[in-house]
Amino acid sequence: MGSAGLGYFGDARRAAVGEELLERAVAGGTLVLRQLGGTRAGEMRYQRFLNSSFVDLEEIFETAARHTAEASAGRRVIAIQDTTEISFGRRREQPRDLGRGTDDDSPALFLHPVVAVERDGEQEVLGVVHGEIWTRGEERTKEKRKQRSFDSKESRRWLTAMETAAGRLGGADEIVMVADRESDIYTVFADRPKGMELVVRARHNRRLADGSGAFETAAQWRDLGRGSVSVAPRGPGDKGRTADVAIRAGSITVERPKHDCESRAGAIPLNLVHVEELDPPEGKQGLCWYLLTSLPVASLDQAREVAEIYRQRWRIEQVFRGMKRDGLGLEDSQLMRKQHLFKLTAIALLASVRTIQLVDARDGSPRPASDLLDEEMLPVADAIGRRLEGKTTRQQNPHPWGSRAWLAWIVARCGGWNCYYKPPGPKTMRTGWDKFAQQLKGYAQALDDLATHANP
Repeated sequence: MGSAGLGYFGDARRAAVGEELLERAVAGGTLVLRQLGGTRAGEMRYQRFLNSSFVDLEEIFETAARHTAEASAGRRVIAIQDTTEISFGRRREQPRDLGRGTDDDSPALFLHPVVAVERDGEQEVLGVVHGEIWTRGEERTKEKRKQRSFDSKESRRWLTAMETAAGRLGGADEIVMVADRESDIYTVFADRPKGMELVVRARHNRRLADGSGAFETAAQWRDLGRGSVSVAPRGPGDKGRTADVAIRAGSITVERPKHDCESRAGAIPLNLVHVEELDPPEGKQGLCWYLLTSLPVASLDQAREVAEIYRQRWRIEQVFRGMKRDGLGLEDSQLMRKQHLFKLTAIALLASVRTIQLVDARDGSPRPASDLLDEEMLPVADAIGRRLEGKTTRQQNPHPWGSRAWLAWIVARCGGWNCYYKPPGPKTMRTGWDKFAQQLKGYAQALDDLATHANP
C-alpha cells in the first residue's frame, strides 16, 4: 500500500505483515504487541514475524534507505547522524541477553541512525538513510580503547554512517553530513567520503598548524555580524526560544593529533564558525557553538547558513523522542530477546519518522505525496479525500493535488479533524493514517478479488 514498507523478506506474506505492523505502530502510537495485534492471533502473528530468521535487520534499513534515496534525488540534503540509548532498566522483567548501558547497570541497546532532511524549502524530513543497532559487552577501559585500532572502536560508526550515506544518496545534488560533538574525531575529517560536506560541532580545542588552539583563535576574530538562532525545545514545558548571537568565522588548519598513527592525512584545512549568544535568559545556559565545516564561510550569509544547517540536528532528537516515552514507548515493550528488540527498534525509528513526516506535511509541504504513498494509489486517495470535503471553502482541500500537504489534509480528515480550530497534531495524524490505510487496503483487496474472478 505505502511506499515505506519494511521489506520483502523473501515472501509476499511476510512483506504484508511487516507493512501492517509498521502502519499499526504509526496509528496506535505504541509498540506493545498485544495492543497492536488487537487479538491473541494478531499478537502472535507479529511475534512470528519478529522471530523469523528471514526478517533481516539490514533489509529493513536498506528498504527504508531506498525510498529515502528516491525522495532525495536531485535535491540538496542534510544527512544527520547521532546515537541514542534505549534503556530497559525500569521494566519489572528485564531482557537477559542485552549488555549494559552507560550507567553500567541497566540493560540497554544503542541505535545510531542517519536521517535525511531537505536543505532547502521547508526542510522536511525525507526519511531514514542508515541504521546501526548494537549492545555492549564487558566494560572497556580508556587504556584498552587507546590500544585498539580505529576500525575496532565504537566510534567507527560515525565514519561508517558517512560512507553508507554517501553511497545511498548518490542521486542527491549535495550531501552535508551533520553531527554533534561526539563525532569530533580526526579520522572522520581526514577520511570523509569524496564530495560529502561536513558540519560538526567541535568537542576538542584542536591544535592548529601555528601551535594555537582553535577556540582561542576564533575568539580573536572580529564579528562578521549579528543574527538570530532558533533554539529547539529541550524537554517537556520548554517552548524553545530565539537567541540573539554574534557570529565569527574563518579558515584554520588542524594538525593531526599526536596519538593518531592511522590517518593518512597530515594537517587538514577546515573552516570554523563560532556562534555565541549575547544575552541568554536568566537560568538558561547561553548558546555557544564551535562548528567545524568544509563549507565556505567567507561571508556573514555563508556563516549563518552553516549555523542553520547545524540547527537542523534537532530533527533527529525529535525522532528519538518520538520513539521513546514521549511517543511510541519503546522502553515499555515486553519483548525479552535481543533479536526481537533490535527489529522492533528499527520499526520504532521508521514509525517515528513517518509521524514527523505527516506533521511536517500538515503545514503545507510541496513535496510529492509519493514520498509516503505508492504513486498508483494517489487516485484512490483522491477519491477518499473528495468524500471528506464539505460545502464550505474551509472544508475543501486547499493544497496542490498529489503533494504531501494534500495527502496530510486527507489523513487529518480521516482522523476526525474538522478543518477548524488548531492544526491536527501527531495523535490525530496517527489515527487518520490508520483509517486511511484501512481504506486503501480494502481497495487493493477488491482489485485482487476482481482480478481473480476475471481470470479463474
